[in-house]
Amino acid sequence: MNSVKNLFSLQTTILFVLSLMIAGTSFSQNGSMLRMGAKDTRSFDEGWLFSRYGLQPDGSQREEPQQLESIAFKDGDWQKLSLPHDWGISGPFRIELEGGTGKLPWKGIGWYRKHFVVPASDAGKRIFVDFDGAMANAKIWLNGNYVGTWPYGYNSFRMDLTPYLRIGEENILAVRLDTENWDSRWYPGAGIYRHVWLVTTNQVHVGHWGTYITTPEVSDASATVRMKTTIDNQGKLPVEARVETAVFELNSNNTPGEKLASFNESVIKIEADTNATITTQAIVRNPKRWDISSPSRYLAQTIVRVNGKAVDTYYTPFGVRTIEFTARNGFLLNGRRVQIQGTCNHHDLGALGAAINTSALRRQLTILKEMGCNALRTSHNPPAPELLELADQMGFLVWDEAFDCWKTGKRALDYNKLYEEWHEKDLKAMVHRDQNHPSVFIWSIGNEVMDQRNVEMTKHLAGIVRAEDPTRPVSNGYNDPDGGRETGAVEGLDVMGVNYFFSQQPKWDADPRYMNKPTIGSETSSCVSSRGEYFFGTEYRNWQISSYDHAYPGWGCSPDEQFRTNARYPHLLGEFVWTGFDYIGEPTPYNSDETNLQNFRNDPEKRKELEAKLDEIRKKNPPSRSSYFGIVDLAGFPKDRFYLYQSHWRPDYPMAHILPHWNWAERIGLATPVDVYTSGDEAELFLNGKSLGRKAKIPGQDFRLTWDTVKYAPGELEVVCYKNGKQWATDVVKTTGEAAKLSLSADRTLIKADGDDLSFITVKVTDKEGSVVPGSHPLIKFSVEGPGEIVATDNGDATSFVPFQSHERPAFNGMALVIVKGKKGRNGTFSVKAESARLVGSALIVESK
Repeated sequence: MNSVKNLFSLQTTILFVLSLMIAGTSFSQNGSMLRMGAKDTRSFDEGWLFSRYGLQPDGSQREEPQQLESIAFKDGDWQKLSLPHDWGISGPFRIELEGGTGKLPWKGIGWYRKHFVVPASDAGKRIFVDFDGAMANAKIWLNGNYVGTWPYGYNSFRMDLTPYLRIGEENILAVRLDTENWDSRWYPGAGIYRHVWLVTTNQVHVGHWGTYITTPEVSDASATVRMKTTIDNQGKLPVEARVETAVFELNSNNTPGEKLASFNESVIKIEADTNATITTQAIVRNPKRWDISSPSRYLAQTIVRVNGKAVDTYYTPFGVRTIEFTARNGFLLNGRRVQIQGTCNHHDLGALGAAINTSALRRQLTILKEMGCNALRTSHNPPAPELLELADQMGFLVWDEAFDCWKTGKRALDYNKLYEEWHEKDLKAMVHRDQNHPSVFIWSIGNEVMDQRNVEMTKHLAGIVRAEDPTRPVSNGYNDPDGGRETGAVEGLDVMGVNYFFSQQPKWDADPRYMNKPTIGSETSSCVSSRGEYFFGTEYRNWQISSYDHAYPGWGCSPDEQFRTNARYPHLLGEFVWTGFDYIGEPTPYNSDETNLQNFRNDPEKRKELEAKLDEIRKKNPPSRSSYFGIVDLAGFPKDRFYLYQSHWRPDYPMAHILPHWNWAERIGLATPVDVYTSGDEAELFLNGKSLGRKAKIPGQDFRLTWDTVKYAPGELEVVCYKNGKQWATDVVKTTGEAAKLSLSADRTLIKADGDDLSFITVKVTDKEGSVVPGSHPLIKFSVEGPGEIVATDNGDATSFVPFQSHERPAFNGMALVIVKGKKGRNGTFSVKAESARLVGSALIVESK
């Protein structure tokens, strides 16, 4: 009997996967799921035309013609491109532009046009276009007819093209974007910088983001899966629809597996041009729970039938897990405490700009995972869908954030101009799109908003979110946490988010209003550094910052001090460090952005001091165009701080890291401090075989070990670390020889020949023995032979004005990056070469298929 049952299950699975491969455009050819939603969802990224008007990259103006949306307009000389596209990242960097937004010319007016044909077989169907994000103030036309607008550039949205389509004929979709009328505190990008999809349905179909899955009861034996499904009837007659949903296991490659459960079928009557919602449930036996260590997932397949015929199929990935937030026992995931070890991250991808790329994003998350990071804060806006999909797959928790301001703006043309008309639409769009992701565990309605003391506004926004999803808590990031609690605004939240200022925490823990309010460090530390730079007697020089990890702005603190705060208040849920990666723009402390003053709204003396510093920076106009906050630099190379966090966040991982480098010919005989980051509890340091002493950490106080008075002598520094009295880990730093050669290594040498998949190749400048030479900055020239191409280069230097698209770039402290891809549809291998005068070059083979 069991063999018959297993055979039937196998046949069901095979038929399901085959049906996806044959007819399901939401799935790839190998049966892996591409995205949530309707079955007939196709990429709409190819074949766009682009032209830029208004402000130009060089600062000049180009007049915007009239009727660019019309069918009659001749667009034959427009630039041909594929999406995603960020028109600002191509530069050039200009010294007179604002450092806060990366000194890049992202402000302008961009027009996109796409010519396409909808086949006659789609007559009578509904045709939608889904934008994952378009920066900013998007307006959409089809065949000269105005379709609609969505101004907030970070949200995803849908437009119904059906009324204006010409079936079987050419159609022209036109999109106008305007970033001249959008302000930002960081580099936002510009253009259709996320993916676009064409969705085809029948008149009766599951609504846009029309499924909502919760798991109200979970045990080892079973999980109750409850599903609300909204069915749209856009036809002219009432219908009776039958709704069937089955649950399949979803593997790590996004491929559906065995059918595990079925929801009870429902029959629903829907009047013409309306919708109706049904609630059904199923039991999954022996559920595999989604967790940060084992991110198991499931897929709900919903089929809608009318008169016995399947008229729509809709896919919803989800996870089974429980979350609980407590004021005294922290955050519980599936019943066990998980300390939040998170990072805040802006949305750009370094040299690629804001244009989303899944392989680039996966690389970032892989690096963060290696550090011990388990949570992401989407600072300060709804993320690209790919981030949540990767978080689901890789096991990250996500603080999903909506806004950087509410009614009162931080800049003249930021979200304050949209708030009155759009805040409810934007909040609902974020929740509806993201509510089925198991990684999302907190909704955030804002970051350091000027209205954070406003009781009614806080309750209003939190209420909108709770009405859509009551299963997750609502929070807000406060840089005035005492003011927000004093006025009672925080009473409208489920979790208190504190940005930096914890000095009054004991007072609020004792306050009857907040003693049961869970609290998290929603933004912490803000330590700043430049990879490979070490200064003595100062933290700042030549627009760089010492990597001893002691520098931070007035509102911040060292990582060590935040660790002490967390140890002092063990009931805190954890922290989100500012930031995981460097990002384009906001180059504090070389940033003259006056919104920084809001961090001292309650401290007139510090505010006055900062005002003077900002005025001085404005006069000097520094070249800095990207941040120094990152634990990892803009090129994706870990700074020393990476190992400090790793030592604390991965206590069971044997590791040791020595800083600084040991090439100090000018410091022979001078005291040169040495720090050791280790997950051990003791360490002994040796210089050229001689012990410089053994030191031990004081629990809760020491998070690094320091030898302040090491007199520099060339040779070898070695540290031997111990844990519980036993040898645990070692590290060695040597004085290197002169730069002699280049070495190449790739994160992946096998990529897809789809024109999107990327390989990130690290270049190191080494001596003859293969050791990276500190302080080396040779100019490196890159080239490709074969069916591949260079996408971008970088080196992590926040002051470099070399365009990211350049095929030559100096190393920065011995390292550089080249990003390559295979040419679309051309399988084969290609060689990536790096050459530099007076150095032995290197080459690496990448296969693309």
